[in-house]
Amino acid sequence: MKILVVEDSRFLRVAIERTLGKAGHEVTSTADGREALLAARHSLPALILLDMMLPGLDGTCVLKELKHDASTSHIPVVVLTGLSKSNETKLKKAGAAAYIEKSSIDFSTNANLLVQTIASVTGVGEALVTPEQPKPTAEEVIATPEARLGKSVGTP
Repeated sequence: MKILVVEDSRFLRVAIERTLGKAGHEVTSTADGREALLAARHSLPALILLDMMLPGLDGTCVLKELKHDASTSHIPVVVLTGLSKSNETKLKKAGAAAYIEKSSIDFSTNANLLVQTIASVTGVGEALVTPEQPKPTAEEVIATPEARLGKSVGTP
């Protein structure tokens, strides 16, 4: 699925691009609001991930423009923001399909929240990013044949 990522933080933009690319999506990105409107109208993505705090034209203005333009009004927009959850209702009234707080996405272990939200909004795909394997408990470690024999792994 074609996804447009609008995020001014280079670190987050690259992390999102990689995560979505691994999940099988075709990702393009931009760093400011004006470029986002041009990119959306040109490529007509299936979904837009939109930061609220952008240089040039802020995310709220971009969202309103997208929803008032007949060529882009049908595209679901998922808002990514560091702003408090108190803005969620206002943004959904303005046309956002979903709202994700940036702090709730953990790129170091998994990004299931991001992928699941996209699947939920579009009805396409599932969470393709798997969570980190849980660490074994002490009982599981003791239950290994090496532990029962009193040997360290790798010793004869």
